[in-house]
Formats: sequence, C-alpha cells, structure tokens
Amino acid sequence: MWLAIPQILLSTQQIVTVLACNEDDKAMKKIVLTGAAGRLGSYLREPLSKMADELLSTDLAEDIGTLYSGESYVTADLADYDAIDALMHGADMVVHFGAVADEAPFNEILGPNIIGAYNIWEAAYQHKVRRVVYASSIHAVGMHEKTEAIGIDAPHRPDTYYGLAKCFAEDLARMYWDKRKLEAVCLRILSCAQVTNARAVGSWLSYDDLVHLVEQAVTTPVVGFSVIYGVSNNDRAPVDNSGARHLGYRPKDNAEQFAEKIYAEAGVLDPADPGNLCHGGPFASVELGNSGVATMNIIDDRKTAKE
Repeated sequence: MWLAIPQILLSTQQIVTVLACNEDDKAMKKIVLTGAAGRLGSYLREPLSKMADELLSTDLAEDIGTLYSGESYVTADLADYDAIDALMHGADMVVHFGAVADEAPFNEILGPNIIGAYNIWEAAYQHKVRRVVYASSIHAVGMHEKTEAIGIDAPHRPDTYYGLAKCFAEDLARMYWDKRKLEAVCLRILSCAQVTNARAVGSWLSYDDLVHLVEQAVTTPVVGFSVIYGVSNNDRAPVDNSGARHLGYRPKDNAEQFAEKIYAEAGVLDPADPGNLCHGGPFASVELGNSGVATMNIIDDRKTAKE
C-alpha cells in the first residue's frame, strides 16, 4: 500500500535548523507562549520551559505568579504589532494560545483573534521564526453534524464569530506556508476541560494529552502546514485524525470512564438542537455574539507554579 505524503519544500537553512533541533531536546534557544495566563496556557508553561533555553510567556495579565526555570513574562496586546514584534527577537518557535476564548461581538473578536493572528504570523516571519503552533478550534468546522465522520480536510464551516476567526488564522497559516515557508501546526481543540457535559464524552482533551499534542507539534522535524484535532483517545471521538499521523500524536486518555454518570445526569437530549447535533456544541446553537462558554459549566482548574 502506498501512503500519499504532501510535498513539502524546505530551504537549505530550514533543513539545517530541523536537523540541529533533533540533536538535543533543548537545542531551541527560545519559545514564545501567548495566552500564558489562560487555563490551557497554565498547563503548557512548565513543559515548554524544559524544551528551550528560554520560554517567553505573554498575556494581558499583570502577573502569572511564580515562574518556571528559564521562563520570563511580559504583558503584550496581541492587537499591537510593535508589542508582538518585540517578543519574537531570537525565537525559534511560537506557541500561540492567546485569544478571546469565547464567542463575543465581532468587534471584540477582531483585535485579539484576527488582527492578533496576523501580527503573530507577520512578526514571526520577519524574525525568521521556524514554526507557529496555533490553538485553533473545532469551532472552525463547528456546524458540521457529529454524524459526519469529518477528518482534517473537512471544509471550514464556522459556528460563530469566534470560529470564523479560527478559519481566518488557519487560512493565514496556510498562506504563510505556501508563500513564505513559515511552518504551522493548527490544533483544532474540541474541549479541553473537565468532563461535565454529554458532549465532552466524545470531545474531551485531557491536560496530559494536550501537553503531548503540543510537544509533538513542536518537536516533529518537518510539518509544513498541518491540521490536527485536539481530542483524547475517546471511544466516542467524533473526528478522524488519521491524516495527521505524521505528527506522532498518540493520545492515551479516554472519557468513556465518565459516560455512564454524565449521560444519566444529562437525560434525554433534543436531537433537533444544533448544540446536541453539531460538532460545535453550544456554540452551534447560540446567537452570534453571545457567549457559548456560559452554558458549558467549565471548571477553572488552571495550574500554578510552586515556589
């Protein structure tokens, strides 16, 4: 059986960089992490700090508490190009998790999520950063029905302005790879939080699997432009990651352990409700501009570094 592999063209300088990064787990000099004050960012700070000589974490918060060895922190507005440009000096890679992490009016999404994405990619290109690892979302394809077995090649079908911004960033990443050979891995995260609702039995991404996913996106030698779903090894996972096996992501956790209890609590679900029928869950049923997170009972269990 022949396996079709997408053609990836690299410059001599990029190949040398790739080979050098394989020689030593900490061969990277600097990683930039945006969204470091967020819940998911809090779980990425420690592992990323061990993968490079320097981890530069950034967000809008004034303080993120105790820093890990090799980590520094600066505040920066994603919509401010000069602030983002200043982060990129000497960076090998950007792990971009900063954004408004919910549906909101378009004008609130525009700055951090859309202009911010452009600022990240343009500044990364100007500073010869090798790769952007981007926290995309299932909401880029959220209006597809869960009865469809969608893969990484599913066409964009956003469920909200938030999802539309994810589509923009994915297309931006594709263009910067095609035109400028800046690599990108777009992580279409389904739901990375404690399992508190029926949808999460299929969509759950555990924190351990999140860390594994990001580590693979950072360390895989060549990625070109890649899309992969951020989901654990759930029996009821509604998406197909087989087209992204080159990233070596092999999740271990399974939300089936929560199924009986969660389904009993949820009762009978309305099959006509887009929130139950579509991949985007509550985001598929809310009015544009209205919060989708508000109905999801997400527990804020962010991780803090110990003194």
